[in-house]
Amino acid sequence: MTVEPPTPPAPTQRRGDDPASTAEHRADLVLEGGGVKGIGLLGAIVGLAERGYTFPRIAGTSAGAIAGSLTAASLRAGRPLEDLVELMESLDYRRFADATLLDRFGPVGKGVELLLHDGIYKGDYALAWIRDQLAELGVHTWGDLRIDDDPDTGLPPDRRYRLVVTASDLSRGQLVRLPWDYHQYGLDADSQPVAPAVRASMSVPFFFRPVTLRAGQGLGECTLVDGGLLSNFPIEIFDRSDEKPPRWPTYGVKLSARRDARQVSHKVDGPVDLALAALHTLMDAHDAYHLDDEHVTARTVFVDTDKVSGLDFGIDRETQQTLYATGRRAAETFLGRLPAAQPSGS
Repeated sequence: MTVEPPTPPAPTQRRGDDPASTAEHRADLVLEGGGVKGIGLLGAIVGLAERGYTFPRIAGTSAGAIAGSLTAASLRAGRPLEDLVELMESLDYRRFADATLLDRFGPVGKGVELLLHDGIYKGDYALAWIRDQLAELGVHTWGDLRIDDDPDTGLPPDRRYRLVVTASDLSRGQLVRLPWDYHQYGLDADSQPVAPAVRASMSVPFFFRPVTLRAGQGLGECTLVDGGLLSNFPIEIFDRSDEKPPRWPTYGVKLSARRDARQVSHKVDGPVDLALAALHTLMDAHDAYHLDDEHVTARTVFVDTDKVSGLDFGIDRETQQTLYATGRRAAETFLGRLPAAQPSGS
């Protein structure tokens, strides 16, 4: 899959009232990746919103990028977040696994597809679905998600966006934060489409084909895959570096129970288990280091989804509803741990 520099879209409709301007509490959100378990993220988001929270900025990786993009677009459009729950529950995840004709030949066909295209599944359905849902909410390019209604913001212009998604640039060997880092590729962030960036963030290596980003100014092509490869839970992404106190807090939502570092998470028995455990370690080790910090765990909602595989594209509706309910309960538990005086924007 290749992303071409797009032509500017037609002007979008006028924005409705932004809930961030009237909500009692504000918090930036960081959403972990987790494949089909992402509806657990929505459960936590709705649980926080029902307690009066709104989210000026959202960062997400993989499933977190999908949930985050839909949440940011819904808030921008003034839509109730509960609408997203029905949308996600009606989604047929099996269509995300859009294999080619080679899939008819079983494991051999999948192996050939992997060798030819660097991924078993095309990811075209996922891209089209994300693009259509965002378009329904009036979001096409990153310019539609610019923060232009906060005169007190001290953010630099290239970071004034309601959404940030992460991807791993295999060509440059670095974590990419979109739209913040488009300038590194000689591209104007406001004119770049949002959906391909979200699609890149969810490109689990070997499962989905990577996204090729064609940079401007003769900088060549770059191969983007799942942001979780380098950081699946970038909880520090919105933290200030100027030593000034934050205007409001950043909360993270993590799709796992709080772990004991001594606990065995992945039993390794044979080469397949070894490969999967190596991938999990690569994706989780960086963020596990952060979770050793009590200040990080204190601002993290832990949604226990450990019994569900993030790559179970055959997930049934009952399991989805269970994940959503688990996310709601996790948000309630988290809020119960906070001080009585809730933080708000300044």
